[in-house]
Amino acid sequence: MPKARDYHLTEEELQIVETAMKRDQRPGVRQRCTAIRLLHLGYKPEEVAKMQAVSIPTVYSYIKRWRKGGVEELATKPRSGRPAKADEAYEKLVAVVVEKEPEELGYNFTVWTIDRLRLHMAKETGIELSESRFRALLKAKGYRYRRPKYDLGHLQDKEAKAKADELLDELKKRSSETISSSSLWTKPR
Repeated sequence: MPKARDYHLTEEELQIVETAMKRDQRPGVRQRCTAIRLLHLGYKPEEVAKMQAVSIPTVYSYIKRWRKGGVEELATKPRSGRPAKADEAYEKLVAVVVEKEPEELGYNFTVWTIDRLRLHMAKETGIELSESRFRALLKAKGYRYRRPKYDLGHLQDKEAKAKADELLDELKKRSSETISSSSLWTKPR
């Protein structure tokens, strides 16, 4: 028969776990501390796994990590992975290019779109990013795409515009003086 495991914590350990459950900023640590506290309260690993929506071996790994190094060992460790294609120089170039008009760089259009900007950066740097990754990069740098607002004011007749503004102001004054007979609010009779 396998030896029963003891999941009971000392009073000091329990205090550390409960404090981490309430105050730690890392959600993974809070979840793992909750699992450890549930084990301390007498729940079986299978029950804790079901409550926490994790596998049973994961619960055992929480306990192993807790015993190895406490709360800090429960924190999610950085994982290795593919290095980012867009380095610091790429990000600086994006910042420079976004501030320029496309016409300054020899293009026949006047507005940067995500695809146009992404293709320009690929041409300049040789680094091709996916649309979603490029959008994430722009968002991380604080850029937002807005539709351009076209202003045709320079094509308008200034005198006619001034007269129209005066007429509009006069109509607004008159409409506030008259009481509307139609209302959206009605009272039952």
